[in-house]
Amino acid sequence: MSRPVSHASRTTPAPAPEVSGGFLLPDGGFLPKLAYMAQRDLNGGTMDWDKLRVFHAVAEAGSFTHAGETLNLSQSAVSRQISALEESLNVPLFHRHARGLILTEQGELLYRTAREVFAKLSMTEAMLSESREHPKGPLKITTTVAFGTTWLTPRIREFLAIYPDIQLSLLVDDSELDLAMREADIAIRMNTPRQPDLIQRHLMTLRFHIFAHISYLKRRGTPKTPADIDNHDIITFPDEARPGISDINMLLDLGATGQAVRKPLLRINNMYGIFRAVESGLGIAVLPDYMVEGRPDIVKLLPEVETPKLESFFVYAEELRHSKRIAVFRDFLVRKVSESVF
Repeated sequence: MSRPVSHASRTTPAPAPEVSGGFLLPDGGFLPKLAYMAQRDLNGGTMDWDKLRVFHAVAEAGSFTHAGETLNLSQSAVSRQISALEESLNVPLFHRHARGLILTEQGELLYRTAREVFAKLSMTEAMLSESREHPKGPLKITTTVAFGTTWLTPRIREFLAIYPDIQLSLLVDDSELDLAMREADIAIRMNTPRQPDLIQRHLMTLRFHIFAHISYLKRRGTPKTPADIDNHDIITFPDEARPGISDINMLLDLGATGQAVRKPLLRINNMYGIFRAVESGLGIAVLPDYMVEGRPDIVKLLPEVETPKLESFFVYAEELRHSKRIAVFRDFLVRKVSESVF
């Protein structure tokens, strides 16, 4: 006769001493009262997980109606769950307005805790679902619009042909997503990562040069010296929206004689947009070499001029260091980088 499986009894940690507005933690830190109560109730098993899940969805969606669509619940059912949670905590979590919901100060505290909890649950679920023998499951990758659209996307087909059980999502965004909160699993960053608790590997050095489309050069001629740029149409970033690349707007000053102030014909706050402007024959610009690889119709100008460089990194959360999906994509990416010109 089989014996029943025994489970270790849950122990509740000793309560932290309460001070004005919150609690002192054993390490000397301070935790606001509502956040402490939420963590205590989650650890002790007294908080209703369904209500917390509904609260998290409402905070993300900004309305009962949209949260109900996500959760497949009616608006009234969502509203009842939130009211019950507010009653159990004895604090208001949302300001109700005609145009939607806004988190109260107490709601913000609970939302930060809930967001962290559900992010860790999502990460754990993904790791548990991954096969030890063959990588499978969801994998979210984020990188810049320029790199993601022009270099990475054309190579994804080969990766998915090798690993068809990986459900890949590519999030192209020039702002940095939060890997610790599982907004993405992997980031290909064009700067040194600043978030703590991230594993990073140097991927490549991106080199930039001055380029123009052959149609533009036929129409306007080819600059032979930096001073010749005075007589050409240039495309740059806006001063207030330059990426973290030194001298990316070098065409404004390179070889300038001082006789006239150079003004860009067009300013664009996105590298891919600048590339498309050059591709259309609009003018000359500084672009990364990888964007024009295999494009004989886009010509490198003044190759002897010193131009910017940018270091790129492969980054992921420390919790995913044993993920086979991360490992196989990293190895694939390193191989494709070695085959390319940067």
